[in-house]
Formats: sequence, structure tokens, C-alpha cells
Amino acid sequence: MILGEVALDARLAALEFDGARAWLDEARRHPMEPLAAEVWVTDPGIGHVLLVKHRVRGWVPPGGKVEPDETPRAAAARELLEETGLRAELLAEPAAVAVRSYRADWSATLGLSYAAIVDSALPLGGEKGQPAAWFGLEEEWESVFPEDRDRIRAHARRLAADRAVGAR
Repeated sequence: MILGEVALDARLAALEFDGARAWLDEARRHPMEPLAAEVWVTDPGIGHVLLVKHRVRGWVPPGGKVEPDETPRAAAARELLEETGLRAELLAEPAAVAVRSYRADWSATLGLSYAAIVDSALPLGGEKGQPAAWFGLEEEWESVFPEDRDRIRAHARRLAADRAVGAR
């Protein structure tokens, strides 16, 4: 795992949750695994989010563990392809950095969230038994991480505002 890339993307992330940057500064002094990466995928109108139904966690953004010697950005793109069948260019600025435990028997770890904008008409594929689906951003979805709804919505509002300014 390339910790320099992790630290840079954590500093560049548009949103920070759970004291993630301070957590990372402390964690860098010790072995840090697993590290997680995910993608917050919205449609061009920024009205929908793409989620994957995990067998335990419920509806979550596509993502997973960063493999050794893999950057979080590369892991996010790989997980997006594996879980949804979609290849997408990730936006330059990471969407968020957070700290959470992904399993009851794991210690808390850093998760980097990247963003992508994808046409919702594209066919979805992915892993068997783990379907992907589009949800309206104002819809509720079942997840063991209910805070993700507000975090993804905040990111979407910021993205829409940035795009509106860029269109002027």
C-alpha cells in the first residue's frame, strides 16, 4: 500500500468525517490494514446514486479493501468495475475521508471515498448475488451505515454547486 498517496488523497478530500485526518496521522505510526476505498457514483443530473447490495451491510457504495501496493484510487476504480461492471473516470478531488469499522471483528480503519459521474442508462453488471441499483438521492436505503445517506447527499450538493459555478 502506498501511504504517501493515502495521505495526499486524505488531505485533498472535499469532506472529512470522524476526525479522519488526525486518525491517519496517528495510524501512520503503526501497521494500517485494511484500508478501504469506495466510489460515490452519481448520474449527470446529480439526482441519483449508484449502490450495491452487500449481503451483510445492505445498500452501500461500490468499494472494498485496498490491496498491498495498490493506491486507494486504483482500488476504488477496480471495485467499481468488479461490483457494477462500469468503468468510469474518477473525479480528481476525492469526495471524502472517514474512519469506520467494516466488520465487528476489525478495528476501525481509514476509508477514502472517490466520486464519478456515470450515465444511469448504462447497463449494470457486477458480482453475482450482489446487485447494483440506482437510488434517488432523497430516497432512503437500508444500510448498516445510515450516516452515508447524509454524507453522499452533502457531496452531491457540493458537486452540483461546483458544476453550476463552472457552467457560468
